[in-house]
Amino acid sequence: MKKKLGFDAAIEKLSRRTANKTGRRGFVGKLGGILVGATLLPLLPVDRRGRLKEAHAADASNLDLAREGWVPQDQDPQSCDYWRHCSIDGNVCDCCGGTLTSCPPGTSLSPSSWVASCYNPGDQQTYLIAYRDCCGKQTCGQCACLNTEGELPVYRPEFSNDIVWCFGAENDDMTYHCTISPVVGKAS
Repeated sequence: MKKKLGFDAAIEKLSRRTANKTGRRGFVGKLGGILVGATLLPLLPVDRRGRLKEAHAADASNLDLAREGWVPQDQDPQSCDYWRHCSIDGNVCDCCGGTLTSCPPGTSLSPSSWVASCYNPGDQQTYLIAYRDCCGKQTCGQCACLNTEGELPVYRPEFSNDIVWCFGAENDDMTYHCTISPVVGKAS
């Protein structure tokens, strides 16, 4: 019989020691757990708030919106490119009988909201906007906007505009009507 080289002997010794200390089922179970865990790793949530701070620098030239061709304006609040609507997904209440900060008659304000930081070109400041849905009537159907600046996936609901936020409204009616966009304060 030939004498084994150092590397081959070390691998054989390690393999025999492992085989003596573990059973096949335990080994296969651990290997399966590792493989499943590795495939689930990309599904873990990632915090992208750092990108929001970069996107909302002090001047409009640094905005991601400006690079995408969407430049905010501060003249027409019923337009989708109005600065407060940078992350709105729905109908603007200002077109539906309400205002930017109040729901139309016959609807009730949802107690929950999603938030975004929007740049105002008028005073060159960035503000925190708390989008809130008005609920209780059929969808308004006017001034429908889909802006996604700063939106994150549904597993980060406070930054997701894809959720109907009517849960918890006064009349417990989950029917969406329109969205208001009040300013909460300056973004830091």
